[in-house]
Amino acid sequence: MPLTFTAHTAASSTPLFPALVDLYAVVYAEEPYREGPEQVARFRDGLLDETARPGYTLVAAEDANGLVGAAYGWTMPAGRWWSRAGTGPPADVRNADKFAIMEWLVHPDQRGLHVGAELMSRLLADRPEPYATLASNPRSAARAIYRRAGWQQVGTSAMPDGTPMHLLLLPLSEQ
Repeated sequence: MPLTFTAHTAASSTPLFPALVDLYAVVYAEEPYREGPEQVARFRDGLLDETARPGYTLVAAEDANGLVGAAYGWTMPAGRWWSRAGTGPPADVRNADKFAIMEWLVHPDQRGLHVGAELMSRLLADRPEPYATLASNPRSAARAIYRRAGWQQVGTSAMPDGTPMHLLLLPLSEQ
């Protein structure tokens, strides 16, 4: 089935929220996450706040049956870094705006078909920030994908439940 990729602002992404929550539930039910209804509800309840962040952008991938992938993020302003980071980034990174990728979701049936790569490419295209950053579970399959795409680990963090996370960085000027 052909896919349609669309970029969304805060206002235009809101109608996608029910499908986005469903996609999140499918993706994060898998190992190593094993998230359940409580975590899915927390994700759903925080979506509107995410759209209020400066620079918020969402890219969606849809086929005839609906949403099969999505990626979104927002601008992390100069001087800010991940709240639970063990150490800060290099000074040049801290002192610059960064595009913080909050979610990158691809339905299991669509993996291996370059949906995720296209989502990320479109999300990062023409960003004004010099860097993109994200937090990745080191046990996830996505971690190897990030490494192959040139993302570099610049720190560690932990989720509120103690799950360790790698903090990754990608210079956008090289894209």
